[in-house]
Amino acid sequence: MDATTPTMRDLEIVPLTKSHLRRVMRIDAEVYPMPWSRKLWLAELDRDERLYLVATQGQQIVGYVGALFALEDVHVVTIVTRPGCHRRGIGTRLLLEVVQQSIEHGCNALTLEVRISNEPAQALYKRFGLVPAGVRRGYYEPDDEDALVMWARDIDTPRYRDRMERLMHELEAAA
Repeated sequence: MDATTPTMRDLEIVPLTKSHLRRVMRIDAEVYPMPWSRKLWLAELDRDERLYLVATQGQQIVGYVGALFALEDVHVVTIVTRPGCHRRGIGTRLLLEVVQQSIEHGCNALTLEVRISNEPAQALYKRFGLVPAGVRRGYYEPDDEDALVMWARDIDTPRYRDRMERLMHELEAAA
């Protein structure tokens, strides 16, 4: 690990604000073939049933996540680790925060879609107890790649909280 590598000790998770937007959009453009427009981002940030967080290290944004609260479900709509910062626990830390805030919001189930070809992301999600529940054909544009739909139920139970604590301890031990 070099001096620029985020560790759990210096990684901060904070609400995504308009002041982060330019840097988030830059990462979005690096990662997605069809990144969100500023107008879409602003609309998302203004919606009460949304949760957007950024992972920062100093002034650098190293990841972000967005989720939608829908009754007792939380749907992760985007989760991104900045290119060059993968496999450092950033995605895990972001998802842990989403789960914690979702439980506080009254959610008991977590869902998301992931590219069929994105096996590293699927492995991360399986650590969170998400299991395949279906496929959305041609979901991702512009290449019409299929999405694997994944769900974790009963995220508000003591058993699931134990899982989250184990994940956090693993992150802390690796720091």
